[in-house]
Amino acid sequence: MDPSSLYREELFTDRKVGMIRVLTPVKTDGSPDTGRPAVYVGEAQIYTNMGALPLSFELDARSLQEAVQQYADAAKLAVEQAVKEIQELRRQAASSLVIPQGGAGGLGGAGPAGGLIGPGGGRIQR
Repeated sequence: MDPSSLYREELFTDRKVGMIRVLTPVKTDGSPDTGRPAVYVGEAQIYTNMGALPLSFELDARSLQEAVQQYADAAKLAVEQAVKEIQELRRQAASSLVIPQGGAGGLGGAGPAGGLIGPGGGRIQR
């Protein structure tokens, strides 16, 4: 662990929409490190046919009050970005399907297994 990057973590929720995680910088003795700003992270879930998809997004806030005010817009943006990423993954998966057209294509056609067995027919020879 990096002793210069320690944070105390607190969780705030309205028990309806989501959570705000507050990471307060601390020194190695646990006292507040006033030289670094607190970090506010919003968390939510969207439900898909595959189950719940967790979302996490940083809030550019200086206080819990600011984080609460920013939460709705930031969550909406995170949902939109997640939907775009899912659509892109679906597009990539659909375009990666390769369906061969017209036979075995390049495997040759002569002999057993399409010419993959060399001279001698694949028999063990002494």
